[in-house]
Amino acid sequence: MEFLEKKLADYCENHTSPESELLSKLNRDTHVKVVSSRMLSGHLQGRLLSFISKLQKPKFIVEVGTYTGYSALCLAEGLSENGKLISIDVNEETSFYAQSFINQSAYKNNIELVIADAKTIIPNISEPIDLVFIDADKKNYLEYYHLIIEKLNVGGLIIADNVLWSGKITMLACDMDRETLALHEFNNFIQHDARVENMLLPIRDGLMVIRKK
Repeated sequence: MEFLEKKLADYCENHTSPESELLSKLNRDTHVKVVSSRMLSGHLQGRLLSFISKLQKPKFIVEVGTYTGYSALCLAEGLSENGKLISIDVNEETSFYAQSFINQSAYKNNIELVIADAKTIIPNISEPIDLVFIDADKKNYLEYYHLIIEKLNVGGLIIADNVLWSGKITMLACDMDRETLALHEFNNFIQHDARVENMLLPIRDGLMVIRKK
């Protein structure tokens, strides 16, 4: 579901800083060669992730859900000197594809791909986290949040993707499927969590931006 008509969406992209040549190639190749290409962050959302990261200048970024690496490359653009990004995904095939593009980038020494269940990796992270991007299995969003929030620096950000879930998030709870209900519960929990302030942005499929107080 697109929340903006195509003409408006195209206008927004045409008046947004362009993606790099490498990101453009990754964008095209993902749509041609990889299943479920809609999962790619894409130009507009990717520039927003880059913009936020550049404002934050994080030393340590955690990404839950790598897919083909587009969002990781965008987030890495804002890393502070010698900063690090860990991206975690269970899918070996798409992670290897992502690695091939990361290896071509200026951030190949800053990004580490971990092929594993994020629920087993996050508890072992000891370094304070500055920025998080969650774009993985929707039913576990709230669990990822609980695992991350105490490791997040004050002023740190969590960005969660797909929180509008093609508009299904506005359905009656009794009519929601499992993933929609999980996202609805996540959104409600964030809205009432006194530890954070938040904003839900209707960009692509919805971004929940969360700042730890």
